[in-house]
Amino acid sequence: MDGKIKIKGQLKFYMQWPFILTILLVIMDILVFIVNAKAGTLVSVFVAVYILIVVFLYFHSRAVIMNELISFATQYGQVQKVLLKEFIVPYALLDNNGKILWMNDAFAKLCGKTRRYRKGVTNLFPDLTKDKLPKENEAEVTFQYDGKDYRAIMRTMSIQRLLEESGLIETEGHNDLTALYLFDETEMNQYIRQKEDEKLVTGLLYLDNYEEALNSVEEVRRSLLVALIERKLNKYFGEVDGLIKKLEKDKFILVMRQRSLEELKKNRFNILEDVKTVNIGNDMAVTISIGIGINAPTYSQNYEYARIAIDLALGRGGDQVVIKDRDQMTYFGGKSQQMGKSTRVKARVKAHALREFMVSKDKVVVMGHKIPDVDSIGAGIGIYRAAKSLNKKAHIVVNNPTMSVRPIIESFRDNQDYDENMFISSDEARDIVDDNTVVVVVDTNKPSYTECEDLLHMSKTIVVLDHHRQGSEVIQNAVLSYIEPYASSACEMVAEILQYFSDDIRIYNIEADALYSGIIIDTNNFTSKTGVRTFEAAAFLRRCGADVTRVRKMFRDDLQSYRAKAEAIRHVETYKGCFAIAVCPTEGVDSPTVVASQAANELLNIDSVKATFVLTDYQNKIFISARAIDEVNVQLIMEKMGGGGHINMAGAQLPGATIDEAIGQLKETIDQMIKEGDIEI
Repeated sequence: MDGKIKIKGQLKFYMQWPFILTILLVIMDILVFIVNAKAGTLVSVFVAVYILIVVFLYFHSRAVIMNELISFATQYGQVQKVLLKEFIVPYALLDNNGKILWMNDAFAKLCGKTRRYRKGVTNLFPDLTKDKLPKENEAEVTFQYDGKDYRAIMRTMSIQRLLEESGLIETEGHNDLTALYLFDETEMNQYIRQKEDEKLVTGLLYLDNYEEALNSVEEVRRSLLVALIERKLNKYFGEVDGLIKKLEKDKFILVMRQRSLEELKKNRFNILEDVKTVNIGNDMAVTISIGIGINAPTYSQNYEYARIAIDLALGRGGDQVVIKDRDQMTYFGGKSQQMGKSTRVKARVKAHALREFMVSKDKVVVMGHKIPDVDSIGAGIGIYRAAKSLNKKAHIVVNNPTMSVRPIIESFRDNQDYDENMFISSDEARDIVDDNTVVVVVDTNKPSYTECEDLLHMSKTIVVLDHHRQGSEVIQNAVLSYIEPYASSACEMVAEILQYFSDDIRIYNIEADALYSGIIIDTNNFTSKTGVRTFEAAAFLRRCGADVTRVRKMFRDDLQSYRAKAEAIRHVETYKGCFAIAVCPTEGVDSPTVVASQAANELLNIDSVKATFVLTDYQNKIFISARAIDEVNVQLIMEKMGGGGHINMAGAQLPGATIDEAIGQLKETIDQMIKEGDIEI
């Protein structure tokens, strides 16, 4: 037995120290002999005695040392086993299928089983399924058990080498075990939640139509109206331990805890509707907009988030709450139609600013959204005229004009008064645009929707003109952003800008027709989203030479498109008794998305229909055209599906989906919004 046991490692080195010392003593003896023979002899005797003692002790004590080492190793292994068994952290060993092979006392106590339990771990903890076992190295899963929060850490342990070295079992393939550790994080999570709940939240609250509401009530009662609104706001936020203070006559700052914000979110900010009930004879109900910033690294950054959120809320038309959580936006409200303001001060200011930017640059490139419609092209032509009035080189980016806009484009291409390169492709635009170019984006404020997103990064001077309500995706680097959700169309906005752009600007008949066409199409012949300024813009264009008859002839449908529209209407499905859902065929139709939008408008004429949705499978995407009159905000529905638009006119695009999948998603979205109270039927 002694011959088979060998000492290894550091202990072997320590056991060899007497022999090493013997060698040193022999060398010293030789040196002493050289110096003095008698002294060398004396030392030799001493070394000889030392060697005899060392040899005797080594061989005599070796067996004792080995026995002690074996005893220590045995006791050490037993101690390890006991420590693992009594380990305070619940610990278990699992096989490849998640079956429990062994567990310690803490694990057995936690799950209420004996240590002989040999079933799958999923039977104890349903969240720890087989697919969550670590494929390699380590995996981590959090779950709840018996009202407590647990974090499970699972690590793979290879036993292949151990089995092979035993000489008793031959292994094939991989033989792995999974070590499972369970950590109770209930108390820590409580502290984390408490800390999160106590975070301060900063918000800004604006009265959307302060001046208009005051002007609609007698002067002696205006102070009472303001007092009632402030009282309602103080009471609402005071009930959740929030603080609201007036900054200006129509602006307030909010401070509250995160948990207070969660309470308001549960009630879906009913203050939006509650404040509209304040009425002391005012013809116009007061609406509010709230912007809130959360989870920023600093309080000042939270305030900056709140400022961005309130700008977005106002840009979307007001009467809503926008919460900015880092890069994520959450919306509440936005059900009412924004009232168009009578003043044109903003249009005049924006027109002068646009002129200054154009004067300072050599070239102007205009682009709208992908699959351009009449409003996008018409607005682009209006900006083109503005640039030409300043003798600037101007181009409009159009990649694939559809049948709906082709008549307008061809009328300019066939006209010798206009440049051959008036309309260019994205590739041509990339070669033109530089730091000395103004890029004007019309009829969209989403960079991914533009004809050529690359242009937004190639120019430092970006101008955005749009009438769609803003979403979370916006053009960030715009030097001038003019977004008016109340406007009927981008053409209406451009027509207003042209009136203030220059005193000597001349708009030709063909250009006036294009702008007028955009207004006609987007308002559905002045029946939707039409305000006072819409008619004023139309009157201005009529004075410039727009002809109603020419416009009508330009946009007559071809027979195939008319049949497709009729087919969509014929197979319409009514969902929940008030939502019309139809599918527009695309075979033989040049502009199926335009036909779909026309069909959606037609379906609004059906009694009891509150909103219409027409789907089109086009260019490997499902396009949804949504329309409503006044009872349903289709923009909120389309935003849930990744789109946007207006309260009564919106749309969305679903890449990679089928018609059936899109209809299913649409119905699920409607059901969810009805459940949450965003839609009332």
